Amino acid sequence: MSDSLVFMMGKFEAKFPTDRQYTKNHCWAIPSGNGYQFGFTAYAVRLLQDVYFLEWQVDEGATIAEGQEIGFIESSKAESELYPPIPGVLSRLNPELMNDPSRINVDMYGEGWLYEIEGSGEKLLDPEQYIEHLASVWEITQRTIKGQLNE
Repeated sequence: MSDSLVFMMGKFEAKFPTDRQYTKNHCWAIPSGNGYQFGFTAYAVRLLQDVYFLEWQVDEGATIAEGQEIGFIESSKAESELYPPIPGVLSRLNPELMNDPSRINVDMYGEGWLYEIEGSGEKLLDPEQYIEHLASVWEITQRTIKGQLNE
C-alpha cells in the first residue's frame, strides 16, 4: 500500500489506504461506474478474522436501501448480516467470493471486494474521518470483544 493511515487495534495495525473513502459500518469505497465498489476494511477483517462463508440475499440489479439486509457472512470469530452503506442499485456482486470468500482475508483492498452499488457517496467518510470514528468506538469494541471471549 502506498499511502495509508494506521489505527492501532491493541498491538495490531489496521491500515487504511488514503486513495478511497470509508463507511461507519467498516467498508472502504472507491468510485466505480455510476457509484462505488465496496469491501471490508482492515479493521473489519481483523475483528472477523478468517472469513469462510458468504451468502447474498439479493440479486444484481436490485434496488436496495441503506441499512437493508443484503447478505450474511461467517468467520472464525463472528456471524454477521451485511448491510449496504448507501442506497442505490446493486450493480455487481464479486463472483469470485462465492467460490472462495477467503479472498477477503488475503486481499481485502483488492480482489476481496464485496459489491458495487450505483448511488451517491455523500455519506462516505474520508480516511481521517474514518480513523476518528474508529477512535470514538474502539473502547466499546474492546469491551464487546472481551465479553465474547468470556462467554
